[in-house]
Amino acid sequence: MDNRSDIWRGVDTIKPRFVALANKVWGMPEVCYTEARSSAEHLAELRHQGFRVTEKVAGIPTALMGEAGEGGPVIAFLGEYDALPGLSQEAGVAEHRPIEAGGHGHGCGHNLLGSAALLAATAVKDWLAANNVPGRVRYYGCPAEEGGAAKAFMVRSGAFEDADIAITWHPSSFWEVVVTPSLANTRADFIFTGRTSHAAASPHLGRSALDAVELMSVGVNYMREHMPSDARIHYAVLDTGGIAPNVVQAHARVRYSIRARDLPGMNELVSRVHKVAQGAALMTETQVEMRIVSAVSNILFNTPLEEALHGIMQELGPPHFDEADKDFAAKIQSTLSDKDIASVYHSIGMEPADRPLADFLVPMDAKRNPQIGSTDVGDVSWVVPTVQVHAPTIAIGTPLHTWQVVAQGKSPHAHKAMVQAAKAMAGLGIKALTEPALVAAAKADLKKRTARTPYVCPMPDSVSPPLDMSLG
Repeated sequence: MDNRSDIWRGVDTIKPRFVALANKVWGMPEVCYTEARSSAEHLAELRHQGFRVTEKVAGIPTALMGEAGEGGPVIAFLGEYDALPGLSQEAGVAEHRPIEAGGHGHGCGHNLLGSAALLAATAVKDWLAANNVPGRVRYYGCPAEEGGAAKAFMVRSGAFEDADIAITWHPSSFWEVVVTPSLANTRADFIFTGRTSHAAASPHLGRSALDAVELMSVGVNYMREHMPSDARIHYAVLDTGGIAPNVVQAHARVRYSIRARDLPGMNELVSRVHKVAQGAALMTETQVEMRIVSAVSNILFNTPLEEALHGIMQELGPPHFDEADKDFAAKIQSTLSDKDIASVYHSIGMEPADRPLADFLVPMDAKRNPQIGSTDVGDVSWVVPTVQVHAPTIAIGTPLHTWQVVAQGKSPHAHKAMVQAAKAMAGLGIKALTEPALVAAAKADLKKRTARTPYVCPMPDSVSPPLDMSLG
């Protein structure tokens, strides 16, 4: 039985519905934990395809799970569908042209991500039924990847306890297995409370929460010299205490994103940042409360799954782009800087080349210089052997979280890459279902990696999903 050819034909047979799903979700961009319409579209497709559905996973209104099949191993496909704020953009044009001033947009390609994962899961479901093979396939609809850590809450709730392997993907400039690290990340609000007063008549009676925020920023900036070079700290002031300069601000809030290579390193940095906040409060005679908003773990790799996936992607080959695809991608590239393009080539250890779309598989042993971010896929990888595909949905060099990604979100080249990602994921799913040794090796690899440092959820039990991120 030529399983992979069968499953790839199965993907091609059903792909139109999922391309349409990706386009629908592109047209209804919803940000962190507000993905009501997008999750409803995924839910409707799960029901149409005959999956057994679980809603409100981990108590999150926009998280869901669909399962099909009986017995055997459980193969999980992870999908996302959240957008980003402020990235509204028309599709198919290579110039900045917002649809709605200040509106949202799919600047990380999650409209494609969720659709392709559900396409792969559906193709595997159909293959299981056609071949009467024991096994279960699951699609996890995961909201709020962009800062909301939904998968971490889902892991903490036990949603992945009996999954055997997890497969996902992400839009990218390249066709490759993801073997680059991610950073553990905590988002925390520091809420300062002081005392208001007339800034001219009685400034000595006031205690400024805004001063505390500014002093905290100075302290954290001085701390940067004395932390690991691959750690990252960023911040945004959410509340300045008002707009009147002649009133001493009695309240202010700043949100910090604190990233490090691993969980112990991140927890140490969080503690240090908290001490800086306490110092700022001491200097200003204000009070400070630290409130964790969300947190994610770093990704754990899985060598057996990565090697198996690379072989499948090599056999499958990259997407086949036509001249129209390349022409539009070249127009997008013309809006980028040479540094943008050189940077992504540098990330895979290659010199820049004159090609608008990736038509090659990045070698596993490429001398990578990774561009490191954070993702809640990391938490899944600590409890289930996990592997990821990168597929070239965007012109080479397109930075994620930009209007250029949104502009390409409904393009034919993005759809072709999305379908190719689904084929790679489905091919690995079938391999895992028919080769017990692969699942056993993947589990042994995870066990070895977590032997010294078992998984501990980076969020305290008291922290609930931040369904209103604006309030933390």
